Amino acid sequence: MIIKCLAVGPIMANCYVLGCERTQEAVVIDPGEEADRILWTLEDLGLKVKYIINTHGHFDHAGANQELKNATGAPLLIHKEDAEMLSHLSEAAAAFGLQAENSPPPDQTIEEGDMIRFGDYELKVIHTPGHSPGGISLYTNGYLFVGDTLFAGSIGRTDFPGGDFKTLKSSIQNKLFPLGDDVRVFTGHGPETTIGEEKRFNPFVGVR
Repeated sequence: MIIKCLAVGPIMANCYVLGCERTQEAVVIDPGEEADRILWTLEDLGLKVKYIINTHGHFDHAGANQELKNATGAPLLIHKEDAEMLSHLSEAAAAFGLQAENSPPPDQTIEEGDMIRFGDYELKVIHTPGHSPGGISLYTNGYLFVGDTLFAGSIGRTDFPGGDFKTLKSSIQNKLFPLGDDVRVFTGHGPETTIGEEKRFNPFVGVR
């Protein structure tokens, strides 16, 4: 699987382009900003977008939805619990002194257990609320894309509306940790990590 990470926007949110080598089908996870850069990357890799996926509805992960959708025509997917946030991205960004374009509504809402297929790959949707009510993680073949649920040595903020620390801790320990220590974790900000590393050393949710 092709995996390309782009840190976009002033908050440096990680946008992921995942592609199938055989079919050139791709998904874009969390296009927070810099749509032109994302589109250039897709062109450079020879990929065609099948889906645009938001792991949650915060502006730094969804601010380029409109531009990317206009350019590619790809359907937009998000969990139903975060769908309403997409129409308030500009307001949310303004609270941080930043700008973001409101997103169109999702073409489809997704939930726990759904499978998102592109080319020879499929992503399993894992509902991981806590950072936001509709936060999701996406898992395939030892690769886990967690949005702002889990970071290397940290976790997502829970002081935003809809956030809850106990819920987030449960999501991580009960849904993500059982996937296996060797699973590579691609985070919404910062470097990648592994499940084993976070189980052993994460000060917020580690269990060893």
